[in-house]
Amino acid sequence: MQSEETKNMSLIDRVEIHVFEYKVKDLGLGAHAASGVGNMIHLPSSQLTMTRHAIRICCDDGAQGEYVTHWVGTPSTLGQMQMLAPNLLGRDPEQRELIYDDLKREVRAYDHMGHGALDNALWDLAGKKYGLSVARMLGAFRTRLPTYASTYHGQSERGGLDTPEAFADYADACKEAGFHGFKIHGWHDGDARKEATNALGVRERVGNEMALMLDPACQLRTYLDALYVGRACDEAGFLWYEDPYRDGGVSAISHGRLREKIDTPILVSEHVRGLEEKANFLLQGGCDMIHADPEYDMGITGAIKIAHFCEALGFDIQMHACGPAHRAVIAATRNTHFYEMALIGPGMPNAVPPVYLDGYSDQPEDIGDDGCVPVPDGPGLGVVYDWEFITRNRVAELVYKP
Repeated sequence: MQSEETKNMSLIDRVEIHVFEYKVKDLGLGAHAASGVGNMIHLPSSQLTMTRHAIRICCDDGAQGEYVTHWVGTPSTLGQMQMLAPNLLGRDPEQRELIYDDLKREVRAYDHMGHGALDNALWDLAGKKYGLSVARMLGAFRTRLPTYASTYHGQSERGGLDTPEAFADYADACKEAGFHGFKIHGWHDGDARKEATNALGVRERVGNEMALMLDPACQLRTYLDALYVGRACDEAGFLWYEDPYRDGGVSAISHGRLREKIDTPILVSEHVRGLEEKANFLLQGGCDMIHADPEYDMGITGAIKIAHFCEALGFDIQMHACGPAHRAVIAATRNTHFYEMALIGPGMPNAVPPVYLDGYSDQPEDIGDDGCVPVPDGPGLGVVYDWEFITRNRVAELVYKP
């Protein structure tokens, strides 16, 4: 005789990966010419083609989970998804801890970027099966999240964020719009003096009420450049200083030395993947705060593990970037500060995919009067995806079944 638990068990019998494209107005690549996170510039009348992945995990009893990536859409990520998807077939989708552990081992020789979307879809599946939001499943206590504006990079071409004055103007506009903070992503040329001037100029423009952060995104050329700009962050009273120079944001030793010489807290580990490596980085004194991301760090399962590790040691954590999975995690995390609306700029829409039918948005015009965004509270991730849009714009469909 079957137990009630066995009777209610779902088994995964189909995994779909839909690769789709869409265009974003007034964005281009400019002279940098390489597609990637942060390389976009303001280019009026242009349309930039973006690629993203939509995941659907289906079970033999009709249970289903979905997730559409926000900033993950590279060929290398897709390759890892293709490696991992067959490992889900025939499995109980609610055994997320065991699946997390097995998938982590499966791509141990790679950067794990294909793991997160699959895990997020498993959480969505469980929430929909039991009629609960993922936020509630995680123990969420927040319903609205204080949000900061996270800029596109500075550009050498005319327009957008092309000068320190343009950054200051945009920071002032974001302050007026109600954002709780403003994060600068500087220029790709790694000019330390220009970055320092920019940090000081933005602080002078917005005053002391607004939280300011700086993320050179590993573009400063040397440790001494990072130290020079870090001292400008000290002078300007920045909340944190993030991934400053071209070690790639992965050297715990050098960042530990940098911490000794500046006062601004250092936020690193966006490019250090997963719980164990981030734990090593923090325990070696490489940072004051850890970055985690449900897309980058092996899903909601991985992000929650990292948040709890930091909490156990009394450190803060920041969730990188935006999306419904990010909101659910932040809603259940005490030791964090803001939600990142990334990436935006003057006349530059956020390039996240327009795939929501329920009003969900990560566009700056949709921030609340309180400077917050809501936490979706519907079943699963709490969002309704526009599968007609995804299918219409699909360029590849990969299906895995027994």
